[in-house]
This record gives sequence, C-alpha cells and structure tokens, in this order.
Amino acid sequence: MSALLFRRRTAAIADAAVGQPAAPALPRVPPWVLLAPILAFLAVLVAASLAVLRMSFGVSGNEWHALTLHNYADLADSYFMRSLWLTLKLAFQSMVCAVLLAIPVALAMARTESRLARRLLLAGVLLPLLVNLLLQGYGWLVMLGPAGMLNHALLAAGIVQRPLQWLYRENGVLLGLIQTAFPLAVLPLASAMRAISRSYEEAAATLGASRWQTLCHIVLPLAMPGLVSGALLVFAYNASAFAVPLLLGGRRVPMLAVLVHDQVAPLLNWPAASASGVVLMVATLVVMSVSQRLVRGMQRTEESCS
Repeated sequence: MSALLFRRRTAAIADAAVGQPAAPALPRVPPWVLLAPILAFLAVLVAASLAVLRMSFGVSGNEWHALTLHNYADLADSYFMRSLWLTLKLAFQSMVCAVLLAIPVALAMARTESRLARRLLLAGVLLPLLVNLLLQGYGWLVMLGPAGMLNHALLAAGIVQRPLQWLYRENGVLLGLIQTAFPLAVLPLASAMRAISRSYEEAAATLGASRWQTLCHIVLPLAMPGLVSGALLVFAYNASAFAVPLLLGGRRVPMLAVLVHDQVAPLLNWPAASASGVVLMVATLVVMSVSQRLVRGMQRTEESCS
C-alpha cells in the first residue's frame, strides 16, 4: 500500500513538473567578452613595449620625432657589455641554484599527506612574495653586513677568522636573487609533481630502484615541463631585477636594470635607457627560446632512444 502511494505521488510531481513552463535559458556570452580583461591588459603591455622601442631610436629632448641608431651604437662600449654579461650570468646562476633548492621543497609539497604540513610549506614558500622587495633587501643588508648574522655564525663556528665581505659583491647579490625568486621555481615544479601518479614510483620501487634513481629517472623527467617553466620564470625575473641588485650590489655590481635607472634618474636620457631596456628584453627572450629548444630536443632524443 505504501509503495502504491509513493508511486502515485511521484507521478503527480512529474506531471506537475511537465506542466510548468521551462526555466529561461541563460544568455550565451560571446568568448571575446570573457577574454576582454586579459586582452586589454596585454594591449597595454604591447603599447608600452612599442613606445619604449620607438623611444630607443630618438634623441634626448626629441624622443618621438628623431630617428637614429646612435643609442644602440653607444651600447657597444665595454661597460655596457660587462653589465649585460653580468646580468645574464647572475640570472643564470640564480636560476640554477633556485631550481636545485626547489626540487626537495616541491617534492615535499607534492608528496606530503598532511594538509597542515602542506599549508605550512606553501606559506613558507609564498612568504617572499608577500613581503616588499625593499624590506627583503634591507633584511639582507642586516644579515650580510660585517657584523651581520651570517658573519657571526661563521665566526662562531670557526669557519672563518675574520668577517667576510658579502655586501657590494656578486655573491651577496646572488643570495638575494635566489631568495626573492625562489617561489617562482617551487610552485610550477610542485604542481607538476603533484600531477604524477604514485604508481610510477611504486613500479620503480618494485623493480629495485632506489629513491634517488626514482627521482632522477622517473619523477624529474615527468615533471620537466614544470621545472623548465620555473627555471625560465626565475631567469626572466632576475634578469630584470632592480631593487635587490641596487641595495646589495650598489654601483659595484652594475646589473643592467641599475644601469637603466642611472640613465633615467640623474641624466634623464630616455632614449639611451630605452635602448638598454630593449637589448635586455631581446637578450632575455633569446636565452629563454634557446633554452626551450634545447630542452625539447633533449626530450625528443630520450623518447626516440626509448
């Protein structure tokens, strides 16, 4: 009896639903409307880049009407070439160090089971992005000074006999660049490692592979897209770094962003600064594209060999 009553009520509800008018469909939104904000942002970036490119062919005081290659010819001097080489070298060194330090941290974030531990690791990684670069730079000034924490620790451990000079040296700038760009290397790599199924690691362990062999031959090759993305982000970020090199290196470590600032602030030479910025942008893009091609070639070679 109860089953029959339930069926009658269900049929009545269905009939009432059929009799009701259908809900109005949501209006279809064109795709370009959803893409409008990012397209507007990209348009502003492209317009700014074109303005800098045009200004690089001008002369001081007549940036928009004159047309000359004199600004690029002046960049062939030894000081600018040394600054460009120093910028690319420190960006590459910081990229390698940041990626090597990011591998264990990203692996811990991807493989930990505790949500609390994962959140604490994520908070620690994101901390440099939440603190202003000037504050981080002044913190490094306190740590790396002759009476700073690092020298005190080295002296107390008996590793050195007198304080080391970290400030206004390439080593001090390198430490600051690694620390500020470290999250950019960890986050893409951790995301790529979390997407890797643990069945691969279990299969490798079943075949007798050690953890080191599993990491080198299974995890890192599968996480190579995230590793390459993080490395290129660190390189591009540090190649254009300004605050950290200025605070920790001063004029003794003349990275290209500091040189551009010096051409703008005291000299107001906008065309020369624009030409330097264009050269830095082109050099960074060339290095990034070559790196991507090399990595893709290595991956294709490994796939063909396997």
